[in-house]
Amino acid sequence: MSSANRWIALIDYGVGNLRSVRKALEAVGAQVRDVSTPAEMSGASAIVLPGVGAFGDAAANLRTAGFEPPLLAAVAAGLPLLGICVGMQLLFDESEEMGHHPGLGIIPGSVLRFPAGMAARPGEEGRPLKVPQIGWNGLQHDGRDPLLAGVEDGAYAYFVHSYYCSPVDPAAAIAVTDYGLRFASVVRCGQVWGIQCHPEKSQAVGLRILRNFVGVVAG
Repeated sequence: MSSANRWIALIDYGVGNLRSVRKALEAVGAQVRDVSTPAEMSGASAIVLPGVGAFGDAAANLRTAGFEPPLLAAVAAGLPLLGICVGMQLLFDESEEMGHHPGLGIIPGSVLRFPAGMAARPGEEGRPLKVPQIGWNGLQHDGRDPLLAGVEDGAYAYFVHSYYCSPVDPAAAIAVTDYGLRFASVVRCGQVWGIQCHPEKSQAVGLRILRNFVGVVAG
């Protein structure tokens, strides 16, 4: 982002790895401000919603801090938003993690647990898949979305999660990943994107995705 007037609001609601995400965004040229109250979002050019841990706790923290109405208003106004990990999951209608918890409802769909006893991936017979998925896995995509520009089809990113997003509209998934089943690992709805992997831990691939998001904001 070349202009000092353009900056990204990094939402601090008590459940995100803010320092690592901020440093990764700054490494690709973004002006970033940690935002811990809705009022501090004023004037932002884009929003990043990080998240780790349980969906229910994250959703409760977000609502208790008063972020839900201004986030929905920002999305309605067309402000670019990127959800990361649990931040991506919060974009959906609901999650079944430890009960039933409503999300922000920006992207129609649900957050589901990987089923027990999933078959191993091709070439890994005899090694049943474990839940959570922890480690590197591929992003399969057609390269048409600007968030994934310059990211090779099948490029590996770093995942840590037991639950996956299942959008109502399959077209919302702009990248999928195979872990016993094909799940939506990168999603988009309008100017809202979500990525299940951790870009701050995904080396060059993660930095490229963040750089592309910064480019969307700057453009």
